[in-house]
Amino acid sequence: MAAINDPAEIESALRTAKTVAVVGCSPDPSRPSHAIARYLIDAGYRVIPVNPQEAELFGHTCYPSLDAIPADVTLDIVDVFRRSEYVPEIAAAALRRHAGFFWMQDGVVHDEAARTLVSAGIPVAMDRCIYRARETLRSRVPLP
Repeated sequence: MAAINDPAEIESALRTAKTVAVVGCSPDPSRPSHAIARYLIDAGYRVIPVNPQEAELFGHTCYPSLDAIPADVTLDIVDVFRRSEYVPEIAAAALRRHAGFFWMQDGVVHDEAARTLVSAGIPVAMDRCIYRARETLRSRVPLP
């Protein structure tokens, strides 16, 4: 059963995910969303940037929303770098897309959206940094 901030589900997602949609991905290298997207690319994940203001980031098409990503693309992780008030809309799109895991970065918290996702079977990391979580895991065991 899916849960919020479950260490085993977080580890499983980081081990098995191939594609990560980074919602709120910034073109500014000084922004955390940009740095973490670059980190995920360098770690071997396929990163799909999501930002309605950009056409391309990291040499990849940047989509205005999760719904705009082609339907044949599996979203293993949706990583959210938007303010908490925008989470319900993003969570609804993640549900429509049957995302495998929903990740809310540091400072991003929305209990109701998290409960909705979990009740639909989508595990959630809330108020957590994907970089720190992956580096902590990597320090214990090798990752692909």
